[in-house]
Amino acid sequence: MRTLIVLLLSIGTFTALGQFTISGVVTEKSGEPLLGVNVYLKGTYDGATTDIDGKFSFSTSETDSLVLIASFIGFHEAELPLESKGQELTIALKEEVSILNAVVITAGSFNASDENKREVMKPLDIVTTAGATADIPGALNTLPGTQTVGETGRLFVRGGDGRETKTFIDGMLVHSEYGPAAPSTPSRSRFSPFMFKGMSFSTGGYSAEYGQALSSALILQSKDVAEANRTDISLMSVGADISATRAFANGSVAGKVQYTNLTPYFELAPQNLNWDKAPTSLDGNFAYRLKTSKTGLLKFYTNLSTSRMELFESDIVNPEVDHPVKVSNDYGHFNASYRELITDKWGIRGGLSLTQSDDFASISTNSRAQQLRGGHVKVVADYQHSDRLAILFGSELFKRNLDQTLTDVNGPFDQDFDETLTASFVETEVFASSALAFKGGLRMEHNDLNSQTTLTPRFSTAYKTGVNSQISLAYGQFYQTPQNQIILTNPGANPEMAQHYIANYQWVKEGHSFRVEAYEKRYSDLVKYSSIYDPTTFQFDGNGHARGIDFFWRDNKTFKNMDYWVSYSFLQTEREHRDFPGSFTPAFASAHNFSFVMKKFIEDIKSQIGVTYSFASGRPYNDLNSEQFLGGKTPAYHDLSFNISYLYSSQIIVHAMVNNVLGINNIFGYEYADQPNETGFYASKAITPPARRFVFLGVFITLSKNKGINQLPNL
Repeated sequence: MRTLIVLLLSIGTFTALGQFTISGVVTEKSGEPLLGVNVYLKGTYDGATTDIDGKFSFSTSETDSLVLIASFIGFHEAELPLESKGQELTIALKEEVSILNAVVITAGSFNASDENKREVMKPLDIVTTAGATADIPGALNTLPGTQTVGETGRLFVRGGDGRETKTFIDGMLVHSEYGPAAPSTPSRSRFSPFMFKGMSFSTGGYSAEYGQALSSALILQSKDVAEANRTDISLMSVGADISATRAFANGSVAGKVQYTNLTPYFELAPQNLNWDKAPTSLDGNFAYRLKTSKTGLLKFYTNLSTSRMELFESDIVNPEVDHPVKVSNDYGHFNASYRELITDKWGIRGGLSLTQSDDFASISTNSRAQQLRGGHVKVVADYQHSDRLAILFGSELFKRNLDQTLTDVNGPFDQDFDETLTASFVETEVFASSALAFKGGLRMEHNDLNSQTTLTPRFSTAYKTGVNSQISLAYGQFYQTPQNQIILTNPGANPEMAQHYIANYQWVKEGHSFRVEAYEKRYSDLVKYSSIYDPTTFQFDGNGHARGIDFFWRDNKTFKNMDYWVSYSFLQTEREHRDFPGSFTPAFASAHNFSFVMKKFIEDIKSQIGVTYSFASGRPYNDLNSEQFLGGKTPAYHDLSFNISYLYSSQIIVHAMVNNVLGINNIFGYEYADQPNETGFYASKAITPPARRFVFLGVFITLSKNKGINQLPNL
């Protein structure tokens, strides 16, 4: 027994003599100690956990190629080769930037997608917002930063006119994104919200990837491969449509045909306009989606449409005299895009879009025929160096040709231009930590019409002030060629320029969103008529500004089955451009805009109801019977709209909607006679909606093996 004890003690002594201690401290990059870090030797069970001071210590008998590993949730794992024994180690861990907790740059941008957990507005909201009539701009006009301009139906953003907002589908520019309309009546977006899975609506300071928009970029992402077969049939008070989707291995195809004829509706609902042939249209679209690999996706989309309308417009001086008006449009748009992740770090995407739009409009013996042909090609590469650094760069080419023929009693007069614009851009995003991010970009454009090259910087940053809150700042310069009629007269016209300054605070918690954003926009190089009496020769030294503040609140958690949001915008803007004799607020700008949107699903009656109230303060207009330029002001705009969707069965839905329930006679401005009467008075008439109310009824039927699929998300 004594011999055995001596032997065991000898073995223990030799073992202890073969061991050595590894110790040190683990900190953040800032030097703050980290508690609970797992520190161990690679390939062994030898290790320890750091204490409250970040210290660790353990013994080991390992001797060969020792590598120490420090691992902690939320930080990059560190590997440290041990060069000598007995050294006191200091290990600084880098914070890992996680998509779940990282700051997001939000200045100027409303992001919306089914995957984005920080969204302010989902694509679903486009079609469920009362009063929007399933029109993308109609729903976006309930967000802060937009102005209600009811006679156009377009997006007017922060003191910019409707042409200053451009639309992109899968990164590709859409030429002529709005359908035709009668004079002083609203047009609609050509594209159905049903085809999109997400969107980014930037009210300023947007990415260097996008150009040729002074105020705003609407970036739409089309749906990916469909997962199930379905057929949808819609019977509506304004027409009918049928669509079908077929899914196959690694891909899907979808098509839709829609016929719209407002004649039956106009016979039941009297209109303010004297229609001869109510608006009719035939639309068709086709989509093809194919997964080419695990990370590759190819998309094709085509939209074709034709529309016609005829009416009589009463003369301002002699209301009993009618002038015949005809409007027609034939439109085609093709969009192809491809994206793929080539390696773990490199991705590539690109696309092609082609557009042709033939427009004709006439009043009495005067007419205008336009043919627009546009193309866009883009290639973009992005490099994800790490979770802290990403770089994006690319090039694109825009091609635009416009032929116009004006006809009057003197005969036809032809005008045209052919524009080629090339651009390159680079942008980098840096995460200094999960709480601080920077994005900087540079865009260069060259326009062959005026032989000018522009270089525009873009910069934004965001800092996370708390678990649910952050602040963002953005700055950018933006150029845009003047409107078509200016280029037709002066092809060498200089581009107009705007600078954006934006500060944003956002608080987002599950079911709640709040944001407030202040901005200033400075315009320069705006088109000015050389004389207010000669709108054919120009100068390019106009200027202007727009400044204001926007508020937004959304809550879909406080009340059961209820979602609502409130938005308010204040705008102060003036311009000196076109025929303005000085600096004035333009006729499309209103100082105050307010929207309240509510949606609630009532289980007892299997129905979803929606209510929208919109308000806009009066807008200036130029009263020709006043000596003050733009001295008139319209009454405030009010609209209370309502909709309801009743789930008759799992795949049959009845939908009803009423715009302007109260029947308020909103006035958007006034039209004046070209010449005064013998007393020097200019006759006028108010610009009002075609009808006090618009009522829509529809039955929507879905045929699918999956009985849980219906069109309720589309309503």
